[in-house]
Amino acid sequence: MPLSPQAERNWEQVCSVLQEALEEQPGRQLFALELGSGTGQHVVRFAQKMPFVTWQPSDIQEEARQSIRAYIAATNLTTVLPPVHLDASEPWEKWGGVPRGSCDVIVAVNLLQYSSFKTARGVLNGAGQILKANGLLVTYGAYAINGTIAPPCNRRLHEELRKMNPEWGLPDVDVLRQLAYGNGMRMERMVKLAHAGLKKNKIKL
Repeated sequence: MPLSPQAERNWEQVCSVLQEALEEQPGRQLFALELGSGTGQHVVRFAQKMPFVTWQPSDIQEEARQSIRAYIAATNLTTVLPPVHLDASEPWEKWGGVPRGSCDVIVAVNLLQYSSFKTARGVLNGAGQILKANGLLVTYGAYAINGTIAPPCNRRLHEELRKMNPEWGLPDVDVLRQLAYGNGMRMERMVKLAHAGLKKNKIKL
């Protein structure tokens, strides 16, 4: 199975933020959609730590979905569903058959900076449709704030991403905030994690 060193480094911190956010909903069986699940390392780790959540992993690439299936099989987890093909830049109706208003949580780890603005807009548009009332959209990654990218390591990351694909790069939190507002959501808070410059946004309906 593919192993992402980056996923192994950050899953515990992302998971701790998710656990804290979901502590407010005790005694409930929740449904979560992960966008861009990649290798599947995150979703199986999250499922092991939060058995009260049923997880729907997704990815645009078949190779990634094969890896996710392998991780599910290796861990024997029953709370992780088979991965679905999902292109977040497309309208939510094409999001792997996920119904409107069905998700308590949507998670996107290191997705937005490796995507075009069309995808970022699609994530916010789709989340506004498929999240339940008071549902959570949780994203993790490096971001620009009011047009400023800091510290220097994030500026280097942004430049490297631009070289890989001119449509990629660190999205601006203020732009995401406006997109969220236009889709019936508000940015609740940002949490700075131990990795310098990496922040998690939780956007709540």
